[in-house]
Amino acid sequence: MAQLLLEGHPIGTIQGVLFDKDGTLSHSEPHLLDLAERRISAAVDLWSEIRGTPTKDLRQILSRAFGLQDGALNPGGTLAVAARQDNLTSTATVFCLLGCSWAEGLALAERCFNSVDQKLLGQLEPSPLLDHAATMLRNLHAGGVQLAVISNDTRLGIKNFLDHHAVSDLFNSSWSADDTPRKPDPQAVHQLCRRLNLEPEHCALVGDAETDLTMAHQAGIGCVIGYQGGWTLPPVLPSAPHLLNSWRDLDLSANP
Repeated sequence: MAQLLLEGHPIGTIQGVLFDKDGTLSHSEPHLLDLAERRISAAVDLWSEIRGTPTKDLRQILSRAFGLQDGALNPGGTLAVAARQDNLTSTATVFCLLGCSWAEGLALAERCFNSVDQKLLGQLEPSPLLDHAATMLRNLHAGGVQLAVISNDTRLGIKNFLDHHAVSDLFNSSWSADDTPRKPDPQAVHQLCRRLNLEPEHCALVGDAETDLTMAHQAGIGCVIGYQGGWTLPPVLPSAPHLLNSWRDLDLSANP
């Protein structure tokens, strides 16, 4: 067991830490803003092609659905928090609000997402690590703490991110959108802890979304930390017992 320190103050004894990825370890906002604009533009173009006339309502509603706010991204919004399938479903729902059947709306959403995916294929590198994250991860690993990622990114997306930043060897396991159940189901935490052979009460979980923190509490995680330093608009995290704004403020004492 090791003592976890926040700004030099002990907050819990742990054996493992579960990290969200986007907005927590990864500076994802620029990539997600670009992805949102590409998907919105693809939707508007497709609607014009099929219906003959564009509609400003489509752009406005999709912007709200994805969580775009004055050039920034709502860290609690669909694009920031939810998996690709959830975003596809919300896009299909927007098409339905404009008069499509569910089957038609879902088909249009899939065409939009697939066309953007094809254009981006091989073009994008993984998002950068947030400042001081690599040093923090190495310090925890050197202190004997098991590390894992719990994310709604795909298994390949998580692997590519960790490989790209040369931190894969620091992590013991992960839980992705390809695993069942997906977060924020507390069973996702329980299953990941089983992979680590750790009890949830002996782990910390760090996330940037209220859904992450609620999941952690429901799963019996011993130390729940809200991360606010990854977005232009800091996330509101009322259920966080501890708030963290910079990775340089999280440290480890081997002698609790």
